[in-house]
Amino acid sequence: MIPRPVEKQLDRLPGNVNKRVLDRVVALGSAPRPRGCVKLKGKENEYRIRIGDYRVRYEVRDQEQTVLLPYCKHRRDVYREP
Repeated sequence: MIPRPVEKQLDRLPGNVNKRVLDRVVALGSAPRPRGCVKLKGKENEYRIRIGDYRVRYEVRDQEQTVLLPYCKHRRDVYREP
C-alpha cells in the first residue's frame, strides 16, 4: 500500500520515470534491501534507492515486516525535511 502523499509525488513524476519508480517501489515488498540500496546515516532503519535523478527514501520495519515510503522526489529535494 502506498500512502496518499507518496502517490501524489509519483503522479508528478514524468511518465517514463513514473513507471520505473513504481516498478522499484512494488519490488520493495518482496526485497526491502535490494542491491544498490544505501542506508542513510543518522537514521535508524531508513534506506534509499536511486532511479536516475530520483530517489525513494523508505523505512524498513523488520518486526512488523513492513516498508514505509515517506518520500519519492528528485534528488535535490528528497533530503530536505518538510
